[in-house]
Amino acid sequence: MNLAKKNKPLTDAYFRPFAYASSLNLSPNLNSDSKFAFGLYMIPLGEYLPVDKGLSVMVSSWRRISDNAIPARAKVTGAYINSALARKEANDRGFDEAIFLTDDGHVSEGSAENLFIIRDGILTTPPKTDDILEGITRRTVLQLAKDNHIPVEERKIDRTELYIADEAFFSGTGVQVSWISKIDGRKIGHGKKGKVSSLLQDLFFKIVRGDEPKYSKWCTKLKM
Repeated sequence: MNLAKKNKPLTDAYFRPFAYASSLNLSPNLNSDSKFAFGLYMIPLGEYLPVDKGLSVMVSSWRRISDNAIPARAKVTGAYINSALARKEANDRGFDEAIFLTDDGHVSEGSAENLFIIRDGILTTPPKTDDILEGITRRTVLQLAKDNHIPVEERKIDRTELYIADEAFFSGTGVQVSWISKIDGRKIGHGKKGKVSSLLQDLFFKIVRGDEPKYSKWCTKLKM
């Protein structure tokens, strides 16, 4: 909050906190003698992805790093090379974003977003055990769905389920709630924003703007 007050942003801003080992050691050890430091910076949020138009995404040839290699629950900076490779592949091929599969071939998440699909009115997202980040925005979307009586499933998702979904969208701090129009060139539903995606996206934006009193406790007001 002090950082925001000092910078006085005139647009939406993104805050990135990071903790790192600051010890001058050559060996990659984390032990009782290690020293750690904390940093925080703020940048204009801009448009991470075009949230108002449907995203065209692809299933990446890269696989999500296994939890047995680097814990997916932690936002480990070194693991972002995995995300960067998938995102670059997608952009080089003319797509907006990528979707990772796990090593066993199930749907995991986007390069830096959680993924949801809707079929027959049921909102489905991969489980926490499929190498995903346990995102705050993901948790928010799940709560909003339950509050609006939308059936929710957290389960393994097969790749082909992506192609027969009625709706699909990403969630995350940067992407917020952004609907997907195509996956691997195949239209999702009618290729237009669906009813569930619209409801959750509209509600999410109202909440983050402080326009939804029911969820005011989720927001912290800042006097500049």
